[in-house]
Amino acid sequence: MPVNKLQSLYLSVLLAFMSLLLPWSQAVLTVRPDFMLLVLIFWLIRAPNLCNVGTAWMLGLWLDLVAGTVFGQYALAYTVTAFFAVTYQRRLVLFTGMQQLLYVFSLLLISQLMLLIVNTFAGGHFIGWLYFIPSLTGVLLWFVAVALGLNTGGRKS
Repeated sequence: MPVNKLQSLYLSVLLAFMSLLLPWSQAVLTVRPDFMLLVLIFWLIRAPNLCNVGTAWMLGLWLDLVAGTVFGQYALAYTVTAFFAVTYQRRLVLFTGMQQLLYVFSLLLISQLMLLIVNTFAGGHFIGWLYFIPSLTGVLLWFVAVALGLNTGGRKS
């Protein structure tokens, strides 16, 4: 097991976790992407031997404990998203940049839909289509990261 990749995984998860704990204003919270999920998707694609569905479940439980929300909602959302991410992980090398963006966007939407379903069953209410803005900002952040040189394993054009 490569030590550098494992250290990079731990460091990126820690940075994503710390970015979720920052005191964001309500306006920024509406558009803030799920940094932990973006890091999780990256590692599911790049190193499925280090980061898998079990890792997604553990990170989801960790986030559930810290966020103080319905226990298990992030664990369920991250696990389902990780399942779909791993399912198409080997085909990702054939994807162009735009196809990869659509793939990541669909994974972010899957996670948000799972969270919406759990929150609805727990008595929450749907706030409208603004609920899905973090998926858009997440895919924009992914695009910027790839444009700045992040190697996500897809074809170049």
